[in-house]
Amino acid sequence: MDEPGELAVVEHSPGARVAAATPAALARGVEPGQNVTGALAVAPSLQLRERDPALEAATLTEFAAWAAQFTPCVSIDPPDALVLETSGSLRLFGGVTGLVRRIRSELVPLGLDAAIAAAPTPLAARWLARTHPGRQIRAAAEWWRKLDELPVELLGDGAEVSRATLDLLHGIGARRIGDVARLPRDGLARRQASVVLDTLARARGERPDPRLWFLPPERFEARLVLPASMLHTEPLLFAAGRLFSGLSAWLAARHAALDRCRLHLEHEDRPDTVLEIVTGAPGRDDGRMLMLAREHLAALELPAPVEALRLFADNPVVTPGRTQDLFGDPDSARDAAALLLDRLRARLGREAVRTVHPVSEHRPERAWRLAAPG
Repeated sequence: MDEPGELAVVEHSPGARVAAATPAALARGVEPGQNVTGALAVAPSLQLRERDPALEAATLTEFAAWAAQFTPCVSIDPPDALVLETSGSLRLFGGVTGLVRRIRSELVPLGLDAAIAAAPTPLAARWLARTHPGRQIRAAAEWWRKLDELPVELLGDGAEVSRATLDLLHGIGARRIGDVARLPRDGLARRQASVVLDTLARARGERPDPRLWFLPPERFEARLVLPASMLHTEPLLFAAGRLFSGLSAWLAARHAALDRCRLHLEHEDRPDTVLEIVTGAPGRDDGRMLMLAREHLAALELPAPVEALRLFADNPVVTPGRTQDLFGDPDSARDAAALLLDRLRARLGREAVRTVHPVSEHRPERAWRLAAPG
């Protein structure tokens, strides 16, 4: 699917302002926070889309399920962050650096990027991701002093510190987190700013900061709205790839596999076009499922433009892990044969792919029957 070009997401607060923009729009001079009139002045061909908080929340939930493949301890931190507690799985990925590299590489097929940081507490990690993406702070004596140079506005990010309290801190000359930490605690308490002390204590690890762990749903369902209506099937593959990647991650988090799923192509005024993606054996290889979807789409004539894609899957099968053999994977030849059968079924139809089984019969012309392969 082609890049959306010059596109901006607009929110009303209260005037119409740009909340986010594509790289092409940013290159033309469009900036987040800019009013729409000014944005259209510098980029007359700019496409505008209304911000949809419900869709943003659904997307964050979708990627919480995706992130569960790296650790079972994932927490949603609204409105735009995920917290991953990874101490138990770092050795599996080669440490923090290896884990960050893995996350970034697996976000690429999804068409996404993320600001990632690591710290001993959730709030500290969130603040660093907001201001210093890529920064890693390891647990050590007085590690929290590395937060002192961060801007004081972060106290209101992911915490309950109000704008009025932040204005109060600015009024007394506090510009950095360290400035606030040096203020007399009794004075802050008298000014009803005790929430600031609690936020600082949680960020430094001096007080517990319990989080609710996200539980991946029992059934996978993901929807992706296309930036424009699509009448041709080939551009749909990029969007479908993102959905299949999410499905693969959901299965990995559950240590499971499946042999079928349903891809719905949503039209504006017509019923959905439904593609039944069936594999020969349970698996969670998103590349395999995307290949089968490509075969289905190649033989499909769309009745109307596609507005969105929706992927459904249920009844996963728990599968044990597979270790590598010294002389190669002994199941690779069988998997290759199964993939060939899946592609033929997707392209020709399930009834067109048959094998011959022998039957106990003295007449040669009756000593066989057609059956499904496998």
